[in-house]
Amino acid sequence: MSPSIHPTALIDPSAVIHPTAVIGPYAVIGPKTEIGPDCRVGSHAVVEYARLGRGNKIHPGAFVGTPPQDLKYAGEETILILGDNNAVREGATLNRGTKASGETRIGSGCLFMTGTHVAHDCRLGDGIIMANLATLAGHVEVGDFAIFGGFVGVHQFTRIGRYCMLGAGSKVPKDMPPFCTCQGDRATLRGLNLLGMRRAGLHRETVFAIKEAYRLLFLSGLRVEEACAKLREGSPPPEVLELVVAVETSKRGVTRPATDAPVEEEVTL
Repeated sequence: MSPSIHPTALIDPSAVIHPTAVIGPYAVIGPKTEIGPDCRVGSHAVVEYARLGRGNKIHPGAFVGTPPQDLKYAGEETILILGDNNAVREGATLNRGTKASGETRIGSGCLFMTGTHVAHDCRLGDGIIMANLATLAGHVEVGDFAIFGGFVGVHQFTRIGRYCMLGAGSKVPKDMPPFCTCQGDRATLRGLNLLGMRRAGLHRETVFAIKEAYRLLFLSGLRVEEACAKLREGSPPPEVLELVVAVETSKRGVTRPATDAPVEEEVTL
């Protein structure tokens, strides 16, 4: 069985394409590329120096594994690793790594809408959604199921926690703690992603514990060290410890609430 490759597609001799994959008209499959089972590469898309898992959909005009937009990049051989069942829409750009780490790595079940950009050496988890023209600079780390609104811009080396939701147009120069929402230029915390946690099936008690942790960390007036020590007392849920660790280990500093932020709304599940 041979893969379905349109006669106008250009395939590098070193590329490995699974027999169940489909390559569309005028697509370019470049060097050191592996296309996994049930993948679809649309017309005029470019995939090079990349390893794709199962069931990925690369839409027309997308660029996957193309060179980093980094002045320090000197042509060294690096790679982009894409998990399973991702959708990369028209005009999206997912760049491969630089010698700093050697790879850009993306998990499974993600959606990259039209015009989104993932720069070199980023690390993305599973289930992430990036809306139109959202952009990640180099070396950004993103936890599972984070959601980026349109035109979001994230500074290099920033960490975005699990289940974060970033409102459209947000400019994010600092780390985003998990389970939180942010908005604005420069982005400030706007509370908790209650809907995301509800969809994730977190227990009511866990959500209340996260709410209390958010209050102590960002609304109580306590110093960060004091709040973190208080939250470590007893046997807090793993999600609370995850929030504490994200704050304690931040190198860029953590996004905080706006000075005019409203009192946090009640958690209803």
